[in-house]
Amino acid sequence: MDATDVAAVQPGPGTGEMPSGRADSENRLPKAYRVRTQIERIIGGLEEGDPVPSERELAGRFEVARETVRQALRDLLVEGRIRRQGRGTVVSRPKLVQPLSLRSYTEAAISLGRTPGRVLVSWDDVPADADTAAALGVATGTTIMHLERILLADDEKIGLESTFLTRERFGGLRANYDPTTSLYAAIRASGVVFESARERIETVLASPREAALLECTTALPMILLHRRTVDSDGRPIERVRALYRGDRIAFEATLRE
Repeated sequence: MDATDVAAVQPGPGTGEMPSGRADSENRLPKAYRVRTQIERIIGGLEEGDPVPSERELAGRFEVARETVRQALRDLLVEGRIRRQGRGTVVSRPKLVQPLSLRSYTEAAISLGRTPGRVLVSWDDVPADADTAAALGVATGTTIMHLERILLADDEKIGLESTFLTRERFGGLRANYDPTTSLYAAIRASGVVFESARERIETVLASPREAALLECTTALPMILLHRRTVDSDGRPIERVRALYRGDRIAFEATLRE
């Protein structure tokens, strides 16, 4: 490790003095981590939407290179503690924590006091590939519906959802369903009872197209969910591929033995 990586980050004006034992312990940590800790103390005293000091100001305050500050800010951005606004950075609101359940995104967001929304990207008829056909119980190449929508929370873009449905069973949705509203509510209204779903979760990076739709960079970690849902008779309802911004949403589950 380079000697500069273990140099102490001295508290600047307004940051307060650290007890000597704590200072000695922090001095042994990598510089970027210690800078991040100092920035966390600063934003901990700010409100949502308050501006975060600039890279130049933080670098001067902690007597470190701007790249060290940039790395610390990048980590906090990925964690959702801060967000870009114009040319600056502000304190972000907490992540939307959504339970893993058969409730729709709309229902989950409302239960957490957020205002949900959706923006329709496309609603097309497409041939089912082998995996989607197997998930929906149809032959490969069968024409199915593909509904792609941007998910919003308080007008902020947080996810991109692709839903695949069979035309035979759900083609009637085209006549009266508003794709900016809850799809689950519309399906339930047709008499379908959701029974269970199998879901796989992984981390990925967004494609350039996906990043553009979600107004983020391709370097931002994403949470990808694959879901297959069936009704009370075991018949397939949907296959879903949902991509979420890792800095704006988290998932939780209740586990029982």
